[in-house]
Amino acid sequence: MSTFDAVFVGLTILDIAGRPVLDIPPRGGVAFIDQIRLNPAGTAAGANINAAKLGIRTAAVACLGEDEKADFILASYARLGIDCSLIQRTREKETSATILPIRPNGERPALHCRGASDALFVSEEAFERILDCRFLHHGGTGLLAAMDNGQSARLLAAAKARGVTTSFDLIAPHAQTLDLLRPLLPSVDYFMPSLEEAAFLSGQTTPADIARFFFDLGVGTCILKDGENGSWLLSRDGAVEHIAPWRVTAVDTTGCGDSYCGGFIAALARGLAVKEACEVASAVAALVATGMGSDAGVVDWDHTQAFMAAQRAAR
Repeated sequence: MSTFDAVFVGLTILDIAGRPVLDIPPRGGVAFIDQIRLNPAGTAAGANINAAKLGIRTAAVACLGEDEKADFILASYARLGIDCSLIQRTREKETSATILPIRPNGERPALHCRGASDALFVSEEAFERILDCRFLHHGGTGLLAAMDNGQSARLLAAAKARGVTTSFDLIAPHAQTLDLLRPLLPSVDYFMPSLEEAAFLSGQTTPADIARFFFDLGVGTCILKDGENGSWLLSRDGAVEHIAPWRVTAVDTTGCGDSYCGGFIAALARGLAVKEACEVASAVAALVATGMGSDAGVVDWDHTQAFMAAQRAAR
């Protein structure tokens, strides 16, 4: 039996969010807002905290600074039962962090300090411990400087060789991101970017054409997150399924995509089929949108199932 159900590798930051922010006061002015919250976030951390809330055994692989931001993240992880034994610390960089002024409509522009996530490096000697799991989720390529030089590809290839199910998420892709992804994608079972990100990288517009582009690069299954429109599950055999969204009033959309990944992995780990896991993932993302922060609204597995049951009954 594996030590962990899932291990989450990559971008781990502290979000400092405030809402509602109409504008930034000029000069040294002050504006009063309703809420400020701190929480672990990022393509690895945001997925991890939600998967842990859904009751699976998780571990984090990240690099944090020796600072108060790291202390907060570690304390949050401890409360959720997330294993922190694989986390690295550095004195050379501060913990990655983002300031998020949340607009009244839930949109969230970001001010990001890259920080210690760029220093994360998983050596081959650590692979054995990290891959003592059933699922490996990797997130943050492009913002993981040390891992982006080929080590992420080696880790994912080792996971595949061991029989670990792999998933992969993106953040803020740019013109060079596709070059970073090419060595990785043949080792990815579930490729889980947003539809917008995937369209940008592929140059395609429809979910089917986008998926075909990434299948040609070696991806096993494409799951494209489409915000308030739900998500798309696409298989190599040409099957295209739309996963309907769960209707909620959005307060803050921060971390919805990350939480989707966490919900999906937790559902798979609990034995659900892939489409059912996508439906759970969509519900987790919807719950997150009802509050502020990457895990807002998510309580546990039973609460999520009750939310889904109530929504189905109201349809």
